[in-house]
Amino acid sequence: MTRLVVFDCDGTLVDGQAAICDTMEQAFAMAGLPTPDRHAVRRMVGLSLPYALRELAPHASDEERTRVVEAYKDGYRSLRVSGALQEPLYEGIGELVARLDAAGWLLGVATGKSDRGLNACLESHGIRQLFVTLQTADRHPSKPHPSMLETALAEAGVEPQDAIMIGDTSFDMEMAVAAGVRAIGVSWGYHEAHELMATGASCVADTIEQLEAFILGTE
Repeated sequence: MTRLVVFDCDGTLVDGQAAICDTMEQAFAMAGLPTPDRHAVRRMVGLSLPYALRELAPHASDEERTRVVEAYKDGYRSLRVSGALQEPLYEGIGELVARLDAAGWLLGVATGKSDRGLNACLESHGIRQLFVTLQTADRHPSKPHPSMLETALAEAGVEPQDAIMIGDTSFDMEMAVAAGVRAIGVSWGYHEAHELMATGASCVADTIEQLEAFILGTE
């Protein structure tokens, strides 16, 4: 049986909180808009940028939100090109994906990042080659729409009942439910465990060891 595990990126594989919040604040300033609350920004991590901006700046015009999106992309790109971007893997996650790959699991990512941002992130950590399907905001509607997961399943040749979605936000859990895929939450990201359970998580892992046990069905 072919099995697929799809990971969210920010808040699940990598901790990019500081870079996301700092860049978002700079983008709002460049667009002449009030600085958003950092807690609100963290709550929106995982959504596609235009969708997140409708939540963070509901009273801004479409033109203003477009300026924020472009400023954010430019700011993030500048950080990456300069080598100043900090997106460390959560401790133990790199080893986990390597073990799953060695055990015959197919691996994927479904993220609100861009293609360029996701590829650069995975390549910087030397794990890009482990993933057989990468789905980003460049080619799909924002989470929780199931398009990313549906395409990942099709590319991997796996049925929904043989796949697992791992994420840290309710958007990930809702996307998994909509695609008919089992959802497992992680508590080290941006939404609380009770929110993950309320939106469809079958369980929530507090550690990498517990996450591995949930995936393998040994806990």
